[in-house]
Amino acid sequence: MSTVHTFPVKTSRQQLLADTLTPVAVFLRVRHNFKNSVILESADYHGREHGFSHIAFNPIASFELNDSKVTQVLPDGTQEEFVLENKKLAVQALKNFADRFEFQIQTGDSPMANGLFGHISYDAVQYFEDIQIQSKNTETEIPSIKYLVYKYVIAINHFNNQMTCYAHSYDGSEPNLDFVNQLLNGPQNAVEPFSMVGEEKTNLTDDQIRVIVNTCIKHCLRGDVFQIVPSRRFSQDFKGDDFQVYRALRSVNPSPYMFYFDYENYRIFGASPEKQIKIDKGLAEIHPIAGTFRRSGDDEKDAELAKALTEDPKETAEHVMLVDLARNDLSKSADEVKVETFKEVQFFSHVIHLVSKVTGKMHKGVNPLQLVADTFPAGTLSGAPKHNAMTIINRLEPTNRHIYGGAIGFMDFDGNFNHAIAIRTFLSKGKTLFYQAGMGVVAKSNVDSEMQEIHNKLAALKRALDVAQNLK
Repeated sequence: MSTVHTFPVKTSRQQLLADTLTPVAVFLRVRHNFKNSVILESADYHGREHGFSHIAFNPIASFELNDSKVTQVLPDGTQEEFVLENKKLAVQALKNFADRFEFQIQTGDSPMANGLFGHISYDAVQYFEDIQIQSKNTETEIPSIKYLVYKYVIAINHFNNQMTCYAHSYDGSEPNLDFVNQLLNGPQNAVEPFSMVGEEKTNLTDDQIRVIVNTCIKHCLRGDVFQIVPSRRFSQDFKGDDFQVYRALRSVNPSPYMFYFDYENYRIFGASPEKQIKIDKGLAEIHPIAGTFRRSGDDEKDAELAKALTEDPKETAEHVMLVDLARNDLSKSADEVKVETFKEVQFFSHVIHLVSKVTGKMHKGVNPLQLVADTFPAGTLSGAPKHNAMTIINRLEPTNRHIYGGAIGFMDFDGNFNHAIAIRTFLSKGKTLFYQAGMGVVAKSNVDSEMQEIHNKLAALKRALDVAQNLK
């Protein structure tokens, strides 16, 4: 039996004052020199973990899964390919890849100093559940699962305006930060202007989406599902640099999870309000968001809308259903599952949401990624029961979801995991931006209200497109 080659990580750290450098300014310098760079930010500074922006660049290893084929590139340049004998082995394959890195985080380090940055597409659920996802289109196709390991990570602490630069070596050599210093002190790179080309397109007409909503209502009345979340996709051709749209979006719709992942032939960026799941030292938490009203632009009116949202029987029923689903999902691999906060009103730039927090302690010896699989995708993107809802969605929606409704973020080599749900998110591919939103349909749903919910959720993204055209 051959021995698996592992990679001990050596790390150099340097702290700098970051009061004259913004995360965007740093990322622009990085992106100009390195492909496959990423930035993760947060506008929610209530907790220490949200008080950082992270920029990672110069990938030295990768894991990619598509059509049951795993391709992984290791720090020594070795490329390994193999086909999964069983789709359910995907979870273990990703863990095995992460286990090949030996990294010791130090006191004071950012929790994201080193690890795997990447995404899991919605369609990857077929590797976690006994469900077939029909392949329907290629224009939004991306790897089902993709993660990168980086040589350099920059963590900006917004509480004390300090920047920590990490250089990681995977071959036993001493890592060097001189290059990073040169990069940070170098000139600011110009950004190409952004402009939209032609009219917005959609994968469903209004009449078609009405038929889908009415079909979903019938499934609810028949008892096939309690709730189902069909979605509608829009697309917009463009020219120029789509990073301008991310710049606009982070201003228009500041959110707990903001990100821009540049993968050369496609990019994923967004401002998501909702975490997929967070696992920290065995404690898992999910924050179901269900219940949506559009903001009015008037604070007093918004307060009235928030009160009406908490008292709305349809929105409350939908929320309770998805909180129960989160509890059930966590219970598969966790104990002491409880609802810590329930129906908390949260205000975002264009909408008001109801948010709860469900937590649980992971079973001893469980692969943390199994807990991710148990809870994927978020019930707020499928409905309940999940399997039935996803089967109906796969039959009704004319195009694959791919990244929409999937998860994107970071996990460390020990299985600690923090990902956003890929909503309020753009996929940029082939000079076209794709963006999508869903609606929570129940037996008592009103078709017009559900259709409007999609536009409410996408209002911030469409506003960002307009703002981006005027950025210099």
